Amino acid sequence: MKTSHKLKLATLALTLLTLLAACGSKKKLAEETTPQTAPVATVTRSVDLEKVWTNNAAQPPKFITSKVKFVAASGGKDISLTGNLKMKRDDVIRLQLMAFGLVEAARLEFTKDYVLIMDRINKQYIKAPYADVDFLHRNGLSFYTLQALFWNELFQPNRTTLSQDDMARFDASANNDGDAVIRFDADLFGYSWIASQSTGLIKQAKVVFKDQNSSKTGLTWNYDGFNPLKEGKRQFPSDMNIVLKTTKKEVELDLKLNSITHETDWEPYTEVSGKYREVTVEEILQRVMSL
Repeated sequence: MKTSHKLKLATLALTLLTLLAACGSKKKLAEETTPQTAPVATVTRSVDLEKVWTNNAAQPPKFITSKVKFVAASGGKDISLTGNLKMKRDDVIRLQLMAFGLVEAARLEFTKDYVLIMDRINKQYIKAPYADVDFLHRNGLSFYTLQALFWNELFQPNRTTLSQDDMARFDASANNDGDAVIRFDADLFGYSWIASQSTGLIKQAKVVFKDQNSSKTGLTWNYDGFNPLKEGKRQFPSDMNIVLKTTKKEVELDLKLNSITHETDWEPYTEVSGKYREVTVEEILQRVMSL
C-alpha cells in the first residue's frame, strides 16, 4: 500500500475516534456490533463487584508513557504504524503516529478543555473546546470518559471520579462465563462493561450512542495483556482493541503498548504552529468519509 494511503487511513482512524466521541448526534447511526467477543448472555445470579471496585480505586500513577504499535483496518485494508502514547492523569491524553518510525504523521490530544487533532502531513488541525459541543455536556461525554477508557476504568457521565457509593448505581449480572456484566444507562447513552469476577479487571467497555429514532452506533473497547505497573498499584492492559462503527465506516484499531514507563519530561500541551490551517469538524469529516 502506498505511504500516502497509509497516512490517510491513519488520519481517518484517529479522526473517527474523536468524531464519535464528540459529534455522535450529527450522524445517522447504525446498529452496533461486538466483534471478537462472545455474546453477552446473562444469567440470574448475584455478582460481587468488590474486586472490580478495588481495581478501579487503586492508586494510579501520575504518568503513563509507552511506545505503541498501531494497526488500523477499514474497508478491507489495514496499515501498521508506530507511535507514542503519553498520558498525564487528569490532564492530557496524547497519541502520536509516526511514518517510517521517524516522522510524526498525526497527533491526537485530549485535554480537560479541548480536543486537538493535527494532520502534520497536510498541515491542518482541529481544536474543539468541549464547551462548544452541547451534546457532550448533556450526555456526560468528556475528557474523563475517555481517560477511563484508556486507563481501563469504570465511569459514570458527568463525574470526574467514582466513590464506592457510586457502585450501587450500576446494574450488574453474570454472563455464562461467570464474568460480571455491568451496565449504566443515561439519557441517550448506554454504557456496559465485562469484568472478571476473579481478578476484577475490565475485559471490555462499550458505549452505545442512540439518536431519537433509537438507531445506534457502537464503540467497543477490548483489553488484554495485563501487567503490573512499576508505579501505582494497578494492572494495566498492554493490548487495546477498539472498534468504531457508523453507517458509512467501520474502523478497527489495535494498540499494542511496549515498555510502559512513567516518563515525566515532556510538555503536556501542544502549541500549534502558524504554518497550520485550522479546519472545521465538518470539513475533516467530509474529507475522510470520501477516502
